[in-house]
Amino acid sequence: MNMREYRSQEQVDFIVIGSGAAGGIMAKQLSTAGFSVVVLEQGGWGKFGHERDYPKDELLNRNIHPEDRLISNPQRQRNTFRRNDREDARPGGHTYGCVVGGGTVTYGGSSWRHLPWEFNEATTVGTIAGTGLADWPITYDELEPYYTQAEWEMGISGQRVDSPFVAPMSKEYPVPPVPMKSSGALFHVAAAKLGLSVVPGPLAIITKPYMGRSGCVNCGLCSGYGCHVKARSSSAVTMVPLAIETGNCEVRVRSYVREINVDNGGRVTGVTYFNADKQEVFQSARAVVLSANAGESARLLLMSNSSRFPDGLANSSGVVGRYLMLGGGGGASGLFEHPLNDYKGVVSGTGILDYVPSDPDRGFYGGGRLTSRGYATPISYGLSGLSPGSPRWGAGYKQALREESNHRMNISCFTTQLPLETNRVDLDPDVKDEWGLPAMRITSTSHPDDIKNMEFFRQKSIEILEAAGATKVWAGPVRDSTGGAHNRGTCRMGDDPNTSVVDKFHRAHDVPNLFVVDGSNLVTGGRNHPTMTIQALAFRAAEHLVLAANAGDV
Repeated sequence: MNMREYRSQEQVDFIVIGSGAAGGIMAKQLSTAGFSVVVLEQGGWGKFGHERDYPKDELLNRNIHPEDRLISNPQRQRNTFRRNDREDARPGGHTYGCVVGGGTVTYGGSSWRHLPWEFNEATTVGTIAGTGLADWPITYDELEPYYTQAEWEMGISGQRVDSPFVAPMSKEYPVPPVPMKSSGALFHVAAAKLGLSVVPGPLAIITKPYMGRSGCVNCGLCSGYGCHVKARSSSAVTMVPLAIETGNCEVRVRSYVREINVDNGGRVTGVTYFNADKQEVFQSARAVVLSANAGESARLLLMSNSSRFPDGLANSSGVVGRYLMLGGGGGASGLFEHPLNDYKGVVSGTGILDYVPSDPDRGFYGGGRLTSRGYATPISYGLSGLSPGSPRWGAGYKQALREESNHRMNISCFTTQLPLETNRVDLDPDVKDEWGLPAMRITSTSHPDDIKNMEFFRQKSIEILEAAGATKVWAGPVRDSTGGAHNRGTCRMGDDPNTSVVDKFHRAHDVPNLFVVDGSNLVTGGRNHPTMTIQALAFRAAEHLVLAANAGDV
C-alpha cells in the first residue's frame, strides 16, 4: 500500500499519537474528512509487517525479538509500582499494545457497551465518601449512535438481547455471535439450577466475511496473538488502512514521543519524538490528538511541562494522572469429567450478567460480569495450568497433563473499580526508560468495596462451577491489581476545568488545539471491558473535531 509521506518541517493539520482503539479511528475520520494527518506509533507494523505473518508459535511469541513485540517491553518502556506514597516504587510489569493497532491487535475482543445508568451513577447510586465517583458530562443516549457506528464500522459479532443487564441497542450487530463452546454450555447448566441468565458476548471478531475480511477460523491461538486472517476487528485492519488510502495520512512507526510542544500563547505547535534511530525529530502541526492509552497519555502530558505549564501540559486542575482505574476481577477454575475441547475458537465466551448492578444488600458498592473461558495455550498450561496438588515433575506431571489439559474451565470476572484521587500515574524521579525519559510510576490501592466485590465474584464463580458439575474447583485469593490492559481514568472528561482535564468533546480545558481521546477520559470504569466505549467516544470526538476544524475553531 502506497502511503503519503510528509516532511517533518511541513506543518500538517493533525498529529495523532497512538494508533490503537481511539487513535486509529481518529486518524481515519480526520483523513477521510480531508485533513493532513501524521500518526506517531511507538511500535512497529507487527511481525514482518503484515497480519498474515503474525506468528502462531507459542514459544516464539514468548521469546520474540524486542523490535517485533506486539506489546510493550517493561525492560524498555520501564515502569514502577507502589501501593501508596509511603512505599518505595519497585519495578513494575505494566504493558500495553505496542504495534500499529495498539492493544486491539492482541486483545480478546470483548465489546460490551456501558449501561445507560453507568453514566450517572453518582446521581442514581449516590456518591461514596473518599472516592471520585461522579456523573459523566454525557449520557448514554448521546453516545448510543456512536456505539452503533463503531460496531458496524469495526465489525462486531453478537446478538441483541432484551435484558435490564444489557445496554439497549438501536440496531442489531452486523454479524452473528461466535459459536457457543463447551464452557458456555456448562454456564447454561449452572444457570438453569441457580436461576441465572446467560447471554453470548459481543466480540470484535467477525464470524463470517465482512467488509472484505475473513471470518474467524477458530485457530485457537487468539488472545495475545495477532490474527492472521483479519477476523479480529483491530484498528490495524479496519481503520488504519482506510486512513492511508485517503492519501492524507502517514503512519510513522518506531516513533517514541517525548514532548508535546507549545508556544508562548499556550497553543500546541507540534510534537518532538525519537525516531527508530533514537534521533530527535520535531513534527509541526496545527493540532494534536493524544491517544496513547490512559497511562502513557498522562505520562506524556506530565513530561510536557514548561514555564507556562509547570505541572504538566493541560494540568492546571492537577487532575492529570489521577483517578486511575486499573481494573479488578475475580474468578475460579474447575475440572470436568468429559473433554471440553475449548482450546479451539475465541478466548472470551458467554456471559452471566445477573450481578451487574450494585446491590445495597451486599453491603458494598460494586458489580460485574462473569465470563466462561476454557482457553489455555499448551506451554502456558504446562507451566501454570494444572490444578492445586497436581505433580509438577516426572511421570505424575505427565499423567496430570493428560488427565486435566482438556477438562479445565475458567470463569473470569470483570468488576467495577472506584475512581480514587490517590490512584494515579506520575513520573518516577529515579527510574528512566530506554530513551532516557522518566518512567511511568503507578500508585494504586483499590477501595475496600472493590476488594469485597472481587471476593463476591470469586465466591459466585465457585458456586457456578459446582452447579455446572465440576469434579474439582479451586480459586486463588483475591489480589489487588498492579496494572494491565484495561487502564482507565487519568485525564477524565467533565464540564468543570477545576476537576477535569478535557471537556465533553475531548478538548483540553487549558489548551484549545489539544485533544485527548482514549481510555483516560472515562469518568467511571464500568462493569465491562472499556474498548467499545473508547471507540464510540472516538467516533463522537472525531465528528465534533471535524466540525470545529471546518469552522476554524481549532
